[in-house]
Amino acid sequence: MSKDLVTLGSFEFLADVQIIKGRLEAEGIAVVLKDENTVSVEPFASNALGGIKLQVYSSDEEKAQIIFNEVRNYAVDENGVLIKCPNCGQSKSEVHFLRNTIFYKLFPFFEPRKYRCTNCNFITKPQK
Repeated sequence: MSKDLVTLGSFEFLADVQIIKGRLEAEGIAVVLKDENTVSVEPFASNALGGIKLQVYSSDEEKAQIIFNEVRNYAVDENGVLIKCPNCGQSKSEVHFLRNTIFYKLFPFFEPRKYRCTNCNFITKPQK
């Protein structure tokens, strides 16, 4: 078994990742939650750390990705409607932060929220 870890997703809150972790473990896939303890102790640090990372071994990545896609939640707007990708039209977007400037690296909570389509990887700003 390969010991390389692959990140399937990042989560702001520990409760959000527990269901997916349980499902993956029930299917026999070992799961590592990077930064879990730090966010548990200091929840406000979640954005600065990039959230809790759900990681699996690279040898389990394909099977884990299928399960992850079945149970994950996608981004919704303020009305609870799924965010639609303007590029491909799919409603499978996730919140995405670039953190591409020193300011946003130091103060990630100031960065405007963007969405990344999990189908085509297109990054867009919030729809108004």
